[in-house]
Amino acid sequence: MSELALFKNNLPDYLKEVELDDVTKALAGGSSSKRISLRGGVFRMVVGGEEVAKNENRSMNVVIVNAAKEVSRTFYAKAYNPSQDATAPDCWSADGNKPDASLESPQHHNCAECPQNIKGSGQGETRACRFSRRLALALADDLEGDIFQLVLPSKSIFGKGDLDHMPFEQYAKYVGSQGYNLNTLVTEMRFDEDSDTAKLFFRPVRFLQKDEWQSAVQLGNTPAAKSAVQMTVYQTDSTPKLSAPKAEKPAVAEAVEEPKKREEKKAQPTEKKDLKAIMGDWSTDDE
Repeated sequence: MSELALFKNNLPDYLKEVELDDVTKALAGGSSSKRISLRGGVFRMVVGGEEVAKNENRSMNVVIVNAAKEVSRTFYAKAYNPSQDATAPDCWSADGNKPDASLESPQHHNCAECPQNIKGSGQGETRACRFSRRLALALADDLEGDIFQLVLPSKSIFGKGDLDHMPFEQYAKYVGSQGYNLNTLVTEMRFDEDSDTAKLFFRPVRFLQKDEWQSAVQLGNTPAAKSAVQMTVYQTDSTPKLSAPKAEKPAVAEAVEEPKKREEKKAQPTEKKDLKAIMGDWSTDDE
């Protein structure tokens, strides 16, 4: 029998009701190791690298309790091979503007002018350097539960849609423009059924009740939530700089949108009252 097991027999009464705090959970591989994967167009819950459950529905209701303020970038010199273990990117940026300071051989001194940021440097007309954004989520029906990390790919971040089909950046701006915080709402994430890759749309479902909102605020300030939105990778061996394919005409570093396969509806300006109308007569206060 271990010493820790022996200690249990002498556990002080006050410790019998004490649960693991967020710091211990994070360091022990608890909440911070939980994430939602979008592989195969299915919501998959992954804990410690192992898939433990999956949601066959095309949508999921969550509360966004924290999010990375900047869009990050990652570049892989080799194509992704699912049969091999995951590897660190050859170049990356946490803020989307400049390569990480720890890199010995970055592809360029700034991301906008990097040859891996030119359309056509990746497959087809895509960019070799990919955008992503990290979110910290709580399940809408379990606000006393765990934090899940979700890493959004670029097609789920950028673009334009109608009020029921908004990419994340449009959704966040819309909610903010109406005078609300993301953590005051239940948000629906839904797969785009017309996309051949995992692409999400977002829309508001309802306002949280006061006690739910208070739980969401507390969750957003936990070490697990803060860890979920930070970009941390292990650096690989020094990587040579690669040249992008030569373009027929001078390549100009563009903003952020990736090629669209189909034209999507443009969101129309809406008044503040429209958000409440979409979700029904909900209130943020207890009645």
